[in-house]
Amino acid sequence: QVRLTEFGGGLVQAGGSLRLSCAVSERTFSSYAMGWFRQAPGKEREFVAAISWSGVRTNFANSVKGRFTISRDNGENTLYLQMNNLKPEDTAVYYCATVTTTWDPAGNWGQGTQVTVSS
Repeated sequence: QVRLTEFGGGLVQAGGSLRLSCAVSERTFSSYAMGWFRQAPGKEREFVAAISWSGVRTNFANSVKGRFTISRDNGENTLYLQMNNLKPEDTAVYYCATVTTTWDPAGNWGQGTQVTVSS
């Protein structure tokens, strides 16, 4: 069982930045494609960004393109999400997850970290 633990959420003003981290327990972390998803109150969980096992390929939701960056450090078994120019509509619980080659969730999730953006 892969354990995923997110860090770095918090309260930030609109226009600010946050960096989320996801620590992965699995020694074979480098073999997994990874992604970030989020769920706002009253809404379904949605895709935010994903990255291939090598870090060469990335994919972003249209709503975050140009503002968010996804990266990974395979030596440290850690996934990152750099979020810039945050907007109130980015407020949600953010989850990291393993994903398939088509960026769909592969069944391993973290517990989530709350991001709140005030206007």
